[in-house]
Amino acid sequence: MPKTFFSRIGASHILTRPSLASVAAIGIALAVTIAAGIFAEVQNRSVHLQSARANVAEQLGIVRARLEGNINSNLQLVRGLVALIATQPDIDQDQFGRISSGLIGNHSQLRNVAGAPDLVVRLMYPMTGNEKAIGLDYRKNEQQRDAALRAVNSGEMVLAGPVDLLQGGKGFVGRFPVFIENDDGTRRLWGLVAAVVDADRLYADSGLLDATLPVDIAIMGRDATMADKSVFFGDENILSQNPVLSEVVLPTGRWRIAAIPRGGWSAMPDNAWKVRLLMLAGGLLVLLPIFIAGQLYDQRRGHIRELRRRQVQMEGLSQRLKLALDTSKIGIWELNLDTGVLTWDSRMRELYDIPEWRDTSQYDVWSECLHPEDLKRAEKEYWDAIDTGGTYHSDFRVILQDGSTRWIRAIGAVHTNTRGQRYILGVNWDVSRDFQLKTRLLNAKQNAEDRNRELEDARALMEHHSLHDSLTGLPNRRFLDRQLLDEQAPHKPTALLHIDLDRFKHINDTLGHAAGDSMLTHAASVLMENVSSSEFVARIGGDEFVIAITEPTDEKSLAALAEKIIEQMRQPVTFENHQCRFGVSIGIAMADTTLSDYGRHLLVDADIALYRAKSNGRNRFEFFSDTLKSEIVRNKQVADDILCALERQEFLPYFQPQFDARTLAITGVEALARWNHPTEGILTPDIFLKTADELNVVPLIDRIILEQTLWQSARWKAAGIHIPKMSVNVSAGRLNDANLMQSLDGLAFEPGSLSFELLESIFLDDKNDLIAANFEHLRDMGIDIEIDDFGTGYASIVSLIHLRPKRLKIDRQLVIPITHSEGQRRLVASIIEIGQSLGIKVVAEGVETMEHARILRDLGCDALQGYAFAPAMPSDRLIEFVREERWREAS
Repeated sequence: MPKTFFSRIGASHILTRPSLASVAAIGIALAVTIAAGIFAEVQNRSVHLQSARANVAEQLGIVRARLEGNINSNLQLVRGLVALIATQPDIDQDQFGRISSGLIGNHSQLRNVAGAPDLVVRLMYPMTGNEKAIGLDYRKNEQQRDAALRAVNSGEMVLAGPVDLLQGGKGFVGRFPVFIENDDGTRRLWGLVAAVVDADRLYADSGLLDATLPVDIAIMGRDATMADKSVFFGDENILSQNPVLSEVVLPTGRWRIAAIPRGGWSAMPDNAWKVRLLMLAGGLLVLLPIFIAGQLYDQRRGHIRELRRRQVQMEGLSQRLKLALDTSKIGIWELNLDTGVLTWDSRMRELYDIPEWRDTSQYDVWSECLHPEDLKRAEKEYWDAIDTGGTYHSDFRVILQDGSTRWIRAIGAVHTNTRGQRYILGVNWDVSRDFQLKTRLLNAKQNAEDRNRELEDARALMEHHSLHDSLTGLPNRRFLDRQLLDEQAPHKPTALLHIDLDRFKHINDTLGHAAGDSMLTHAASVLMENVSSSEFVARIGGDEFVIAITEPTDEKSLAALAEKIIEQMRQPVTFENHQCRFGVSIGIAMADTTLSDYGRHLLVDADIALYRAKSNGRNRFEFFSDTLKSEIVRNKQVADDILCALERQEFLPYFQPQFDARTLAITGVEALARWNHPTEGILTPDIFLKTADELNVVPLIDRIILEQTLWQSARWKAAGIHIPKMSVNVSAGRLNDANLMQSLDGLAFEPGSLSFELLESIFLDDKNDLIAANFEHLRDMGIDIEIDDFGTGYASIVSLIHLRPKRLKIDRQLVIPITHSEGQRRLVASIIEIGQSLGIKVVAEGVETMEHARILRDLGCDALQGYAFAPAMPSDRLIEFVREERWREAS
């Protein structure tokens, strides 16, 4: 092609200028990109502000919850005092001081509590520093009269403050009206109880004074009235900075609380420049393709103009195409069908390796060159095309002068010229490489098919391995699940025997895994010997097997099969000169074939039956039944009820008094856990303790009983009842708790008045340093140690000396027979003598009759506990019991 032609093409591209459409498209895209960037900037700032306000709201919620909790807990403590005064209106200063001392301490923010019978302050705690308040008449004091009368008139507690206190500082004053119920059912005013909450302590305990608090807070609403807009805590400028607002709900009103980030709101997000750079990159990604598309569009228009110019040159290009064909390796031939003259070009001679001197005008020159194996087929295809006047297409081999072969592809067509002569015109070319490639492809295909067959065999083998156990060759858990859950499974099990090897772990641990594998293989062979061809054995776990029965059966047949397996498994198995013995536990479940999805629950039912067999002593079998299922469901319901009971505070203490064996004076009480079930009434520990232990909530129940016992002891003191000692049971879980002492911080009790009872079954382990350390800390706190159920476990004299308990309790199983068994009486006497020799007080449980009491007293027992004197009872009944001294009537 002439050089000037290419020059013109290059010039057309260089001179192409952007069209108006391209410029318009770029302008629109630029405007949209700028608008999107502005929108993203606005949205980013909005999201930043929302996130900042959400963080402030979260911190504000925490502070608000602490304020509400602290205020309500302080006022709730005082309400207990108000309730007590309502029942004992003749309370004196000593009683008032003892009760109030339990309210004011490190666990509350109360500064002082005052009682004003007939609205005149006569009771006060603490008295030191508050003597001037004695004799204050609320009706005559102008500063406090309105708030006092508002509490009396409303009949509800009124919270005022913050106010400046005479003793210094600020505080909130809660005034509680106290009413006494007359015999005719009417109420009369006793007076007021006023409690002062220290403002600074309240703020500090609620986190308002925390230097690390990330927000600035302001609180308004003096005297808990929302109408008061004045700020009594924080900077009032916070209110003008668009703060996050909330409300602190108080028993008689509300405070409004506002918060902003420390240092104020930040308008600029931290990721502002990151978002801007992203928008810039996005804009470039939008504009650049549009710019390129515009350039391509302009180039296309130039190409169209160029194509129009090239159409003029099409004739010249056709001539060049003929030249290219002449110089190619394609040979052209023509046969005159009327004259039989064959015409070949020079390329045809090269393809067939025909010498220049040989005449090629006859048909025979072609047929003689064909490979004998292809001759007949090739000639037939040739003459069929001539006879039909259609196209000719054939592939064949030719033999060259040196004896080698070459593949030729021939294409032709019959036509008639303007003179009426018939010709067949065609072309030939060498396709040897194509056939070589085809041969290689066929070989590759054959190899691929062979490989696919190998892969299919491997896949089948892998599928087999995935469904069978590698050690025993038995079907595995996946195979069993497929049979149970697949509705289309051909042999769906109708019954299952879930088998677990007993003592297998002992063999595996002592003789090694090789011995364990040998035992598993032996067990698999035993099981396989006991099933028919229509049944199968599966290994579904380490030492767990399943026999799947696929034919109809009954319990008698299944029981006979289970007994046979158990008997065979008992026989010793030799491994490397060791006699290994193990047994099996079997759970049996039969499917209800009337249900469409019975397979889904069959293994679960068999597992439940296996659990029952193992819990009943192992080396046995059990059938799954509706009764067993109901028991499982019942245990699940009890577990759910226990968790709900903990949330609803349904666990409470019952108290059984303990008496001096000689004077019959009350020496203490034992706090026993009871469950106040909403539908089943009061439940004893034998109903719920096992399930609670499985749920690991026994330490939590112990804590609840301990706290309620201490609270009831405060009631007893307020009621004028003296109980010298309270005993509370403690579980093994709490003794092994490294945080035991920390959990006891803040408990209010007099040293020596509280003791922890430890079951002898969880007696001190000399190797457990944590339990020993906890014992020492308990003694330092003033908490005594007692041994419960002595004589039923494994406590030794050495361990008694090491533990040094304050008291030990003889179990009721040893006490009850002493009235008619001399040997049992001597045993109890020996325990008492051991206790006395070690300086340990001895308490006898299970004192059912006064005869028991007399014998135990004569044997030297220190204290008695049992139904002969009193059963366990709630706190209110205990108060009546002690006041009326009913046990003396029984004695």
